[in-house]
Amino acid sequence: MSTHSIHHDHGHDHASHAHPHAGLSSGQSRKLLIAFALTTAMMVAEVVGGMWSGSLALLADAGHMMVDALALLLAFVGAWMASMPADARRSYGYGRIEVLVGFVNALSQFVLVGWILYEAVVRLRHPSAILSGVMLSVAIVGLLVNALVLRMLHGHAHDDVNLAGARLHVLGDLLGSFAAVAAALAIRWFGWLWADPLLSLLVSLLILLSAWRLLRQSAHILLEGVPDGMDCVEVEMALRSADESIRGIHHLHIWQLASGSRMATLHAELHEHADSAHAMAAIRQVLRERFAIQHVTVQIDPGECMDQVRECVGHGHR
Repeated sequence: MSTHSIHHDHGHDHASHAHPHAGLSSGQSRKLLIAFALTTAMMVAEVVGGMWSGSLALLADAGHMMVDALALLLAFVGAWMASMPADARRSYGYGRIEVLVGFVNALSQFVLVGWILYEAVVRLRHPSAILSGVMLSVAIVGLLVNALVLRMLHGHAHDDVNLAGARLHVLGDLLGSFAAVAAALAIRWFGWLWADPLLSLLVSLLILLSAWRLLRQSAHILLEGVPDGMDCVEVEMALRSADESIRGIHHLHIWQLASGSRMATLHAELHEHADSAHAMAAIRQVLRERFAIQHVTVQIDPGECMDQVRECVGHGHR
């Protein structure tokens, strides 16, 4: 397509080509930093308590908290970078940083789970003495701290994989603390030394399931798939009826740049002598109000499109 046709046949719902991504508010950023400080302090306490008491559950939770502290720090840094404006080299800005952070967080969980599984099997085969009193005290404090941190991070957008990664780690810590408390009580009351590695094993499996869900979610965005819960065929049908001047919609691509940042490109065939500006306004309104797609690029085809292939796919197959 010539430069002339691009200028006259494309519509865009933004006044400029900058694509800043809304980062965290100052209050949310402060919560992340406080959560990072609390988690780091608790991690140190669990390392000391785990070595003192000989508890795998505490050491496993401390190892998870180490990754958790890094996740919270990366969540803050990722959100800060996501709020940076676009530049000449990155026209979409840095919004996808948060998706990369969520992806790395999920992968780190797999490594941690592998270490816990190995240690749990060793402890089950060769039980060792555990100071249940020390273990119980540290586990209860860890439970309270993790509950507080999880509460601080609650209520953010469900599709924010950056904060989802942070919450995933904190949730894993909370489960680990529950397991440590239960194991300490079982050892203290019944002398069941196997309870410590067994509950660590069960918690690691729960963490693994959550990590897999986060990995799939972030990988789907990185592969520029259609956002979850959105049917591109439904979108195409809605656009066809958006304005009576629209004869057809094709080459529809919908993807997600980052959490909550949906984008779309499409070709619109109009009837002869149709008002292209009015048609584009109708298309933008439908996408914005019905499908929460804020960034739209429309190519108007005044006649039959030269490319006869009809598509309704993710941006990655464009």
